[in-house]
Amino acid sequence: SASANKPVLTLFTKKPCPLCDEAKEVLKPCNGRFILQEVDITLPENKVWYDKYKYDIPVFHLNGKFLMKHRVDIQKFEDQLRKLELQNH
Repeated sequence: SASANKPVLTLFTKKPCPLCDEAKEVLKPCNGRFILQEVDITLPENKVWYDKYKYDIPVFHLNGKFLMKHRVDIQKFEDQLRKLELQNH
């Protein structure tokens, strides 16, 4: 299926997170090109991420690799997304 080839963007977040909401707004133009997976770092099963990122959210991983934190660098994201899309074709 098409979604199988879509890159997965993981957003490490917690509630409330105004910066995360802002980041999701910035990513909107790219919606449909990736799968957004949100990880709530305050959940007990995500303690390892909480310890790592509690002062840094939002943090983004693309296909499991660290991409950016605090604010979305849309140019960097676009570049990485394009690279992955090319690899998948």
